[in-house]
Amino acid sequence: MEIFEVNILGCGSAKPTLRHMPTSQIVNIRGKYYMIDCGEGAQTQMQRMRLPMARIGHIFISHNHGDHVFGLPGLISTMALLGRTAELHIHGPQQLQEYLDTILKIYCEGMTFQVIFHPIDTRVHNVIYTDRSVKVWSIPLQHRIPCSGFLFRETPSLPHIKREMIEAFNIPFSQINNIKAGAAWTTEDGTLIPNYRLVTPAAKPRSYAYCSDTAFQPKLSEVLQDVTLLYHEATYPDEFQKRAQETMHSTASQAATIAKESHVGNLCIGHFSARVNDEKALLAEATTIFPQTCLAFEGLNIKI
Repeated sequence: MEIFEVNILGCGSAKPTLRHMPTSQIVNIRGKYYMIDCGEGAQTQMQRMRLPMARIGHIFISHNHGDHVFGLPGLISTMALLGRTAELHIHGPQQLQEYLDTILKIYCEGMTFQVIFHPIDTRVHNVIYTDRSVKVWSIPLQHRIPCSGFLFRETPSLPHIKREMIEAFNIPFSQINNIKAGAAWTTEDGTLIPNYRLVTPAAKPRSYAYCSDTAFQPKLSEVLQDVTLLYHEATYPDEFQKRAQETMHSTASQAATIAKESHVGNLCIGHFSARVNDEKALLAEATTIFPQTCLAFEGLNIKI
């Protein structure tokens, strides 16, 4: 099975702590690296986890709050220092444009590569990026400023042709791709071998949804149905539900409720408030509702 994994660089919230780094992740799909958010310290965490920054082609920014973007100036500067020539694509809300322009003007003059910004309409659920490995959708979220989550859906792979069928019916190499695409095979004596006998079904495409800072949104389940892995912010425990509502964040039990209603495979919670001294309490609240829940932590690698 092809690689599909999520690497947690940071899972803290706005106020810095000694326990967590600000939010940032690297998603590796079939050897292609996509960054989600870029809080301070992302470069250091990438080095600790041996994740090559040179292979990042696209960065997806959920919203223009410091704990999600303050790592961008250093990252872009380092890429320039290392002589990068490949384009860097940054996807985010329109409000990010001014910040990005300032970074490039003040710190990155004379760079050897081009930074291309792609604005996201945070109000709609749309495809915002596609390549041969993945299709990325925006997820409308509710926060104090325009904010978007991201849904990564793996491109379906073709069925696998059975080696014993190749040998039994002397199928030439030139016809293998046609059979993978659904063709039957006719033997020399005219016998038609249906496609289902020749192949084994491809693995079900996997998916990863990232729900950054957001108030509790029951409607999220409409776009998150059957996602393989969901990362949902769980800034506060239930005892701070009023605070969560005021700041437009979610509690652990609310994140778990979204996971349950969406019938996701697994849930990972993060974006922990500095007020939380023990995330095990958050985990306990979440697993009561959705048992397949884990806590994010710096250095965590989740294979999907």
